[in-house]
Amino acid sequence: MEKLLQWYTRYFMIWVVIMGALAYLMPAPFCMLRPGMNGFFALTMFGIGAALNPEDFTRILRSPWPVAVGTAAQFILMPMGAYLVGNLLGLPDVLVVGLVLTGAAPGAMASNVMSYIAKADAAYSVSLTTVSTLLCPVLTPGLTLLLAGARMDVSFYDMFASVAQTVVAPLLLGLLVKYRYGERIKGILPVFPAISATFIVFICSMVIALNRAHLAAVTGIVFAACLLLNLYGMAAGYGVGALFRMNIRRRRTLSIEIGMQNAGLGVVLALEHLDQRAAIPAALFVFICILTASLASAWWQRRPGDTATAV
Repeated sequence: MEKLLQWYTRYFMIWVVIMGALAYLMPAPFCMLRPGMNGFFALTMFGIGAALNPEDFTRILRSPWPVAVGTAAQFILMPMGAYLVGNLLGLPDVLVVGLVLTGAAPGAMASNVMSYIAKADAAYSVSLTTVSTLLCPVLTPGLTLLLAGARMDVSFYDMFASVAQTVVAPLLLGLLVKYRYGERIKGILPVFPAISATFIVFICSMVIALNRAHLAAVTGIVFAACLLLNLYGMAAGYGVGALFRMNIRRRRTLSIEIGMQNAGLGVVLALEHLDQRAAIPAALFVFICILTASLASAWWQRRPGDTATAV
């Protein structure tokens, strides 16, 4: 069963594509998911919290500098990159705001799996994702307001409350459950990544269903914007690692971590506080970042980090 769940989670991208196509062809059932959207995402974060270990936090305290560098790069490079890409491509205001919101999201938990596959530093990836997730209640709405507030009404306090309720609280609850009942729930821990992947698939499919009427007009340009942002993030992450003289494995980790965003959070916030069209960039970004990270991981897997002298 565990191998089946790992297989299901690893091919997450395929389920996004299949369910996205179904949502486009038959939108009505997926639109019905909207009332449960916040609950879906909260359960996702609870599962992630239950999968974390105390060692993930002690590792951060023992070696804070690399984590600080990676987290700063995450929250500086990606939001600024999203703002520049959106303006260079002339996206409508609502889509620029959605792209900036995507860029200001924390790292995706899927990046930890990708780092493991790529033979990068998976422990470093977990540390980066954990810290960026804990900081996102302030930084995600704050950066979105700073960079895109002039284009659309962005409420910092409402977004802060939403992120605290749907991300931090369930994450901490998951950690508490793991701490109190670690041995008792050990057998079901492999289920949580699969559940999280399923909920993200539902959320992205719902966005496609809700925006079916707008997709034909914007998909091409938004797809290009998301792809540019993703490739820029991966290249910039690797460059930051090289600039700070990190080893090859950590450079790869930063490339994956910064290039992948928790775009599911962007979807939730856009639908809750902005405009449903603002969720389109985040939904497309999920597919794109999984695809590029999978390709990069497969390439790097054949070039072990301890012997590679280049990418």
